[in-house]
Amino acid sequence: MNITPIGVGAWAMGGAVGDWNWGAQDDQDSINAIRHALDSGINWIDTAPAYGEGHSEEVVGKALKGLSKKPYVFTKCSLVWGPTRKERNCLKAESVRGECEDSLRRMSLETLDLVQIHWPNPDPDIEEAWGELAKLKKEGKIRWIGVSNFSPSQMKRCQAIAPVTSLQPPYSVLRPEVEKEILPFCQENNIGVIVYSPMQSGLLSGRMTRERIKNLPPTDWRPRVDSFQEPQLTRNLALQDLLGKIAGRHGFTAGVAALAWTLRRPEVTGAIVGLRHPDQVEGIIGAGEFRLSPEELAEIDGFLMASKK
Repeated sequence: MNITPIGVGAWAMGGAVGDWNWGAQDDQDSINAIRHALDSGINWIDTAPAYGEGHSEEVVGKALKGLSKKPYVFTKCSLVWGPTRKERNCLKAESVRGECEDSLRRMSLETLDLVQIHWPNPDPDIEEAWGELAKLKKEGKIRWIGVSNFSPSQMKRCQAIAPVTSLQPPYSVLRPEVEKEILPFCQENNIGVIVYSPMQSGLLSGRMTRERIKNLPPTDWRPRVDSFQEPQLTRNLALQDLLGKIAGRHGFTAGVAALAWTLRRPEVTGAIVGLRHPDQVEGIIGAGEFRLSPEELAEIDGFLMASKK
């Protein structure tokens, strides 16, 4: 695959359904955002059955309907739900196959470009799930298979069965942990890296304020995590301001600088950008080419070091 540096993230497009959602979402806004992103040159979309219990995939399918040139479509497996609507982890072969077939149906596709194991849980079942994905690839229902949130040791277990095309880890200025072992491992093993939450779930987008956080809908998961709470929040909003100043010198937003920070690493193939409205495309599209200078990276490093004291 030859993917653009940034791609469309469809998590929020699932709406206010499931344990981890971003609040209510207008489907037509989602469809318009996808199509505007594709018209602007972005060539891939990342979704998952767990996003809105299948609704995100349905919206992606509607956005793709009638397009003569379709983008790469990436989805996932392993998070399922039942009559109680409570999400749970499952890596049994039958479940993995069923999830993939449901994804194909929801998006009206004959083949899924990339299917990733969403979470490596339950750990003992990783080999069973990976073996089933390898079978689905041989059958032509999947073109490539990858993983998300996996450690190097877990990826090694998969490699013993079939090659790992890509890893999807969390990575941002505020979550740099993958730099130590995971990114080097991927580079050594020719595993592509598609990072999620490069703007820390909107916290570094340039649009986040205390007032906005205070008024997020009750179902939105973000106020429940440490990065959106004190004592971290004050530091994080100050970092957003710094990124905004750096990006503003070039006519861009703080979000573009946050994306550029992740894309500076040669191991990173692409960064997922969550979209909810077509207007947001204009604010991030510049990240496809913009790169931070050594001096600007030093500014960010200086802030991070000072904030640890």
